Amino acid sequence: MFMPQGRWPARCALWLVVLGIGSAAAQVAHSSQSNAAGNFRDITAAAEVHFQHAAPHTSRKYLLETMAPGVALFDYDNDGRLDIFVTNGAPITDPTPRGTIPQKTGPEYWNRLYHQKPDGTFEDVTERAGLQGIGYGMGVAVGDYDNDGYEDLFVTAYGGNRLYHNNGDGTFTDVTESAGVGGSGWSSGAAWVDLDNDGLLDLVVVRYVRWDFSDIWCGPPNVRFFCHPDIFPPITMLAYHNEGNGRFTEVAQKIGLAKPAKGLGIAIGDYDRDGHIDVFVANDSWPEFLFHNKGDGTFEEVGFAAEAALDGDGRTFAGMGVDFADYNNDGFPDLFVDDLANQMYALYLNNRDGIFSYQSYISGLSRMTRLHSGWGARFFDYDNDGWKDLLIAQGHDLDTIEKVNPQLHYREPMMLLRNTGKGFVDVSSGSGEVFREPWVGRGLAVGDLDNDGRVDAVVATNGGPLHIIHNETQTANHWLTLKLVGHKSNRDAIGANVKLTTGQGSQWVTVTTASSYLSSSDKRAHFGLGTETTAQSVEIRWPSGIIQTLKQVRGDQILQVDEPVIPNSSKKFGSPNVR
Repeated sequence: MFMPQGRWPARCALWLVVLGIGSAAAQVAHSSQSNAAGNFRDITAAAEVHFQHAAPHTSRKYLLETMAPGVALFDYDNDGRLDIFVTNGAPITDPTPRGTIPQKTGPEYWNRLYHQKPDGTFEDVTERAGLQGIGYGMGVAVGDYDNDGYEDLFVTAYGGNRLYHNNGDGTFTDVTESAGVGGSGWSSGAAWVDLDNDGLLDLVVVRYVRWDFSDIWCGPPNVRFFCHPDIFPPITMLAYHNEGNGRFTEVAQKIGLAKPAKGLGIAIGDYDRDGHIDVFVANDSWPEFLFHNKGDGTFEEVGFAAEAALDGDGRTFAGMGVDFADYNNDGFPDLFVDDLANQMYALYLNNRDGIFSYQSYISGLSRMTRLHSGWGARFFDYDNDGWKDLLIAQGHDLDTIEKVNPQLHYREPMMLLRNTGKGFVDVSSGSGEVFREPWVGRGLAVGDLDNDGRVDAVVATNGGPLHIIHNETQTANHWLTLKLVGHKSNRDAIGANVKLTTGQGSQWVTVTTASSYLSSSDKRAHFGLGTETTAQSVEIRWPSGIIQTLKQVRGDQILQVDEPVIPNSSKKFGSPNVR
């Protein structure tokens, strides 16, 4: 949230140290095109999606008004095409009585589900699916919690959450009460993850702050702001263990996740490569959390010990969007956390010894992001060159920020940062008109909407429309997308670690639908192959511990891979999933 303008650190923008990333040959091959921009186009109108987020902005500046919405990309009907779900708000009066829980009163406040048709346009199937929702919607998490082959939805909100079971016939059933996952307070981000590797997805929910509609003036006497989260006390996270019978048990205290937080974004990754998935939580003006999975079903918070709790100057920052991915192709997932202007987006390099190094200065992020405010964010390889780039939805939380700080902006274009193998380069301005359009960006999800091998994005805006961003980058590079199907592991294979090797080196991807801000992305693992047409090998470490190896896998295809029933099998399972 809002932070007053601070001083620039003395070391800012002076470091040009080159990061040691990948092989020397790969760096040389990549450097010749290190500044190549992408080509992205807003196809929302052509896709026939007409969504307007309802965020009543009152004179009281209630904090709730500025925080949502989230968005999801997932294939709910298994037709091979990604669909879109987006959360929505609820009416708020001016003033709103303290203790009020806003409720949706009409279609303009419904959450929305858009089904993708064979021609690439979308149809609104919200009412037919039964996903109108209740309360003031915040985020969404996608996962097949009962392993029946259909993706289910968990929707967070202020005042209580909802779990929707996918019935497999295009409809969903609200099973919140029977499942026991309603929660309370102000929930924000959520992630499906198998915390104990029993083959069933569990659910981790982060909550923001203890807050109600108290009428509190924040800001100078002549300009009212949304209140800083320092005004409000933290609130503990929630963790639900999947009992396998449709019910969940809240176990946060029992397993070490009940730490008071001011959480927004959540991401998963096995940062120490011990075979157990860890959890990172982006906190707003509160130390960031890294929960290390001890392998016995419990967790230990190690953010300070791992040097991932604070920025490079030892300060907290407004952590909002997050991703947990290996951007330098060394086999160990790194961390990205964005924040508000007058700070800088945080990049933490995994040192492979349990410690992270703050890389915002060295990577160039400090000078590029100092005056920007980021929310939804994901690493993805937009040009299929084998290096993970960064896409960030932007916009300040204060709609009055320009009255007190004219160099900052409430509405901002998205940011696209290209990974050169030696750092990041801002290629936003050359990547299409969509990067020159200012929005109040919030949730962001990525996925290949048209199965053409180029990863697209959907961005949700506060009080504004949804944007479908089509990747039309022209490149001769090749790609491979893997749809993993677990059998001993959870069916979504969430938590699987995939290593792909070509003649240019290796890359690693953790299968997840979490990361970003309040959003859920395509679960398929996407790899850019660069100039290579074939992956020499693909090694999958399933959550069950089974290691599966595929040899000489042809590129430019979407390949379904089933978890083998025999441990340590190297047999190739599955077949191309062609649209």
